[in-house]
Amino acid sequence: MNEADLLKRITVNPKIFGGKPIVRGRRLAIEHVLGMLEAGDTVDACLAYACRVVGHERVEPPITE
Repeated sequence: MNEADLLKRITVNPKIFGGKPIVRGRRLAIEHVLGMLEAGDTVDACLAYACRVVGHERVEPPITE
């Protein structure tokens, strides 16, 4: 997966987390993962955290009328 494809996974919605960037379709703020990396956590630890946070979520198709 190239950088452009990865960046497509990040979205901003003013109604979610006050408009902070999140992982598309999840309520996981990018700043949380970056903060963990900055604090010295490993990439593996950050991925484990992200998996735990969003692991219980289900992605539902939008309801349209």
